[in-house]
Amino acid sequence: MAKEMEPLNPWFLDLVPMLVVIIIAAHVFALVYWIFRLATDNQPERRKTH
Repeated sequence: MAKEMEPLNPWFLDLVPMLVVIIIAAHVFALVYWIFRLATDNQPERRKTH
């Protein structure tokens, strides 16, 4: 029978899901902030010159 492999760096395997959640949350906050900046940006009025 094949010998069972010992887990390599179990602390790292416990940290991976938390890192994924943090990265996803950071992207969501960045997207919300970007949309907020676009919505509240003071855009100059466009004037037709003719």
